[in-house]
Amino acid sequence: MGNLFANIFANKELKDRIVYTFMMFIVFRLGVHIPVPGVDASVIENIFQSGNLFGFLDLFSGGALSKFSIFAMSITPFINAQIIMQMLVAVIPSLEELRKDGQEGFKKIQKMTRYFTIFLAFVQSFGISYGLRANGALVDNSWFFLFFVCVVLTAGTCLLMWIGEKITEHGIGNGISLIIFCGIVARFPEALQTIVQYLEVGTITPLQALLFAAIALAMIVVVIEVNEGQRRIPVQYAKRVIGRKMYGGHSTFLPLKVNQAGVIPIIFASSILMLPVTLAQFVHVGWVQALAKFFGWGTWANTCLYAILIVIFTYFYTAITVNVTELADNMKKYGGFIPGIRPGEPTMRYVDKVLTRITLTGSVFLAFIAILPNFIGSITNIQGVYFGGTALLIIVGVALDTMRQAQSLMVTRNYQGFIK
Repeated sequence: MGNLFANIFANKELKDRIVYTFMMFIVFRLGVHIPVPGVDASVIENIFQSGNLFGFLDLFSGGALSKFSIFAMSITPFINAQIIMQMLVAVIPSLEELRKDGQEGFKKIQKMTRYFTIFLAFVQSFGISYGLRANGALVDNSWFFLFFVCVVLTAGTCLLMWIGEKITEHGIGNGISLIIFCGIVARFPEALQTIVQYLEVGTITPLQALLFAAIALAMIVVVIEVNEGQRRIPVQYAKRVIGRKMYGGHSTFLPLKVNQAGVIPIIFASSILMLPVTLAQFVHVGWVQALAKFFGWGTWANTCLYAILIVIFTYFYTAITVNVTELADNMKKYGGFIPGIRPGEPTMRYVDKVLTRITLTGSVFLAFIAILPNFIGSITNIQGVYFGGTALLIIVGVALDTMRQAQSLMVTRNYQGFIK
């Protein structure tokens, strides 16, 4: 371990990137504790004590939503904007051409994504602010003050977006993912303190606490295994003579991940499920209120719909991120083929068949992991502590990706990384 840290700090580029990343984490955590002016904190506290979807979203904001700070909406609008832009790129030919233009096209798509993020952030902040206004949480109910709160929340999201991009550029790892990672990890001490308090007052027994720890450990192992799981399709490249050189003639494989979509289907499904709750804040009609209550967080209807949406979005997102036709064409273009399968359309059908089967496993796994927290509380009697596979998926995925990037930086210096 001592040699590990010595190697890290001996690499100036890696050391500077780690320091820069932690400095940005400090800025993020300071912003979490800066409240939006003119908001009654006691009303916010009562909303979160009622137990609903906002507690789930508060986990990803690192407690910023329950404090109603300038980072209350977290980076969620940017993530939703990215997902929607990826969908639009797949169906709009002009955006598809931009994607194929290389770095310049990527910059233009990123610029459009940022503008779309501002729009989504303002719409979401208006819905949250209007709901707080209806509950009497704002000290001033004028439309001007409501607009002021929306601007503050939107600016907070834009600042987080800038921090994430700067971490990606000058730090280590993916900045947007690391912001969510930091928010989740920051809640762990509070969760442990809650469990200790439950033990002290006798709300739970030591056996229930051990059961909770065993379930948590089992979930960590399963998430790591599935997150790293791949179906490797063997690919053989034929020998080709170009000029005086011979190319090809080697074997490789096509890695298809079991969890190709990552945590994005869960985030998108949770955003969709917020619509009935948000609609109920604007439309005070009996059937709308009943619909919001029927699909409230934790109900059986919400749980079933949540699982179904995750499965649908997993297939949809996998379909737009993995272009099977383009993959098969490129393989044929460079002389590659799957043993026993003809190049071209038969290869495309075979890869699509394999991808469909493993995506079913991945989507069911995501749905199970997402709804599991609803049952952990009932089994262990530990309420108010969110420990779900969603958070674990993010933590495991981000930790592994960051470790790989640090590994590559270590290898470029002395050809020895973290793992021997």
